Amino acid sequence: MLEPALLPTPLVDCTDETFARAGVELRLKRDDLLHPSVPGNKWRKLGPNLSAAVAQGHTRLLTFGGAYSTHLRAVAAAAGALGLESVGLVRGEELADRPRNWSLRAAERAGMRLEFLTRTEYREATGRAEDGIDADADAGTAVGPHRRWGPCLVLPEGGSNALAVTGAAAIPAELPDLGGHDVLCCPVGTGGTLAGIAAGLPPGARALGVAVLRGGESYLEGEVTRLHRAAYGREFGNWRIDHAHHGGGYGKVPAELAVFAERFERRHGIPLERRYVAKLLAALTDLAAAGAFPRGTRLTAVVTGLPDPE
Repeated sequence: MLEPALLPTPLVDCTDETFARAGVELRLKRDDLLHPSVPGNKWRKLGPNLSAAVAQGHTRLLTFGGAYSTHLRAVAAAAGALGLESVGLVRGEELADRPRNWSLRAAERAGMRLEFLTRTEYREATGRAEDGIDADADAGTAVGPHRRWGPCLVLPEGGSNALAVTGAAAIPAELPDLGGHDVLCCPVGTGGTLAGIAAGLPPGARALGVAVLRGGESYLEGEVTRLHRAAYGREFGNWRIDHAHHGGGYGKVPAELAVFAERFERRHGIPLERRYVAKLLAALTDLAAAGAFPRGTRLTAVVTGLPDPE
């Protein structure tokens, strides 16, 4: 059985000198505490997909990720707890014969079968992972990866599909006092969490995503728009993405970002995941210091995941 999630997740005030000088309030939505094995936005996005998978009688999940993918670990843990098989297609054929890193070991311990693909194979495979469960009548059995790995439910890279968006849309619902002075903020990797947050906001409130990918301009905006159309059949105009705080690209943690994270942890006693959450909070700090937010703005930063154990 999958352990229950901690809902609603805690909301904590974060008194910080930079934000106080700017006349801006900062709160942290502690989704990192949501679930012991499927933390943060992974639980939000996987929950609706797993419920649908069980209801539709699927016995195997197949998904994609890199060598340190939190999504792979989360799918492995959730599938194992529900008695489902799981297959993880890992980007990087050269990793197959190397010792497993801590992340891939965790996925295998949870029961996931790992298959290592060349980067070309990986692009081809992920390109066939369509949005949502049963996007067409044969979505669980017919095309793409199913031909090689057998009947399975395909979850896209990062878990971002239409059902995932509806899961993330529950985040604003746990903040009943949102209004016109509120900006709900999250890091952006594949766009599903931001899409859900924007869709779930009440009138007047806005969403801000901080891209963790370099060169994602237009692409990430297109992904969020695509997800909105897939989940709700419409577009939303209450969100934007900051592309200036990616730290050099996905997975990169430059020295200045590491120093920021360490100082934040000492001041506030909250451990920070570096590749997503630290970039989000560093971006909000820079933007507040630059006067990017009107005085009286209340920022709520969603802490989407846990720090790496190593």
